[in-house]
Amino acid sequence: MTTSNGHASKSQQATQRRIEYHEADIVIVGAGILGCALAVALGRQGRSVLLLESSMKEPDRIVGELLQPGGVQALEQLGLQDCLDEIDAIQVKGYYVSYHGDPVQLEYPKATPSSPAPLGKAFHHGRFVMKLREAALDCPNVTVVETTATALVTSSTNPSQVLGVECITNDLKDCYFAQLTVVADGYASKFRKTHHPYTPKRRSKFWGLEMIDAQLPSPCYGHVLLSDCPPVLMYQIGTHETRILIDIPDNLPAASVKNGGVKGYMKNTVLPSLPEATQPAFAAALEKGNLRSMPNSFLPPSTNKTPGMMILGDALNMRHPLTGGGMTVALNDVCVIRELLSPEAVPDLGNTTLVLKQLARFHWARKNSSSVINILAQALYSLFAADDVNLRALQRGCFRYFQIGAVDGPVGLLAGLIKQPLVLFSHFFTVAFLSIWVLFRDTPLTHLILFPFRSIMVFWTACVVIFPYIFAELRS
Repeated sequence: MTTSNGHASKSQQATQRRIEYHEADIVIVGAGILGCALAVALGRQGRSVLLLESSMKEPDRIVGELLQPGGVQALEQLGLQDCLDEIDAIQVKGYYVSYHGDPVQLEYPKATPSSPAPLGKAFHHGRFVMKLREAALDCPNVTVVETTATALVTSSTNPSQVLGVECITNDLKDCYFAQLTVVADGYASKFRKTHHPYTPKRRSKFWGLEMIDAQLPSPCYGHVLLSDCPPVLMYQIGTHETRILIDIPDNLPAASVKNGGVKGYMKNTVLPSLPEATQPAFAAALEKGNLRSMPNSFLPPSTNKTPGMMILGDALNMRHPLTGGGMTVALNDVCVIRELLSPEAVPDLGNTTLVLKQLARFHWARKNSSSVINILAQALYSLFAADDVNLRALQRGCFRYFQIGAVDGPVGLLAGLIKQPLVLFSHFFTVAFLSIWVLFRDTPLTHLILFPFRSIMVFWTACVVIFPYIFAELRS
């Protein structure tokens, strides 16, 4: 009885500290997917958590709508699987890839022949976020505050030491303090520039529309449509709603103002390339408007080295959303952080030396999962948005690889189920050599004298595609 009362008293004191004095063990900036999941994970370990969010209204985004099976598994590990309930989420069984109208269907691989098929989930992003926020609000050790973070609070004696966050609440300046401040404020982070050595690089944007009652070639599959144009993605996010994302590289001539801009490109180029049954729903969505875009950025991760602070989520690491791996990376990161910063591993989060040591371990511990998804997303985008003859040769080889049934490894990597970078490396270069064989087979006899040069260029292009991203992952 004494122990129970002692725990209750301690919890009440922590709640009072959060509400009255704005003090906690951890302050998290951003109540998105990662911020909410981390708040609940650490709160359930007994940590006192302040979760700050500028707007508690339901977000409305065109990405973060497909959770791969690896992400579903991470959500289950965190005890948050019920956040997928009652949001009209759609089961995803794998991919439907169409290459110039020639389709192949790729199933998520089973762990064993007798095990159930793994499933992803697709949904409206905002509905999922609101369920995660409900979980955070229901956690006794978490206090959620609607406020806008404006600056980091640092120590007067040690300016590199972060003590908390300065905010604006109802037009009044405010501060929240913690032993550890977590920055999880997304792709447009306010605090990345001064605490992250790398800058996001953008090659294109995804332009999105919501189609109503669209007829897809393979319901319950994520659709990737490949042609001579940049890739197009389609996946159902509700009973009646289907998301279509059109990748438009910066300065694409077909989307220039003189050619009718983005809408002209969609009407003249994208619409005729879609499956015939899908075209009416796309035309109706295009006519209705509500066209929105999101930048497709790449940001390599970096070790968190600022005392008292940790950067996570898209503020830390981004990859092209082509493979839908962002939420899977985020949730797996929460699983890793939960173990490395547990009360058993770090009894006192004020022990800055130990916390920084654990964050250095985190940078490498997350690699098996995150590096596979990061590298694969960037490499596949280079192939799927091929803009020269060598990349197109690799694109043909990749599709041929799918056609011959070599899918369990690649799809397992895409799904976040296989967390082995060497498996990715071996499959990628198998595709490269297959591409060279396909090129040889399709080369006329009169051009065979040039084949050795072409084959070297294709292999060199494969190296140029993948090695920069491998090196980016190996940096600290």
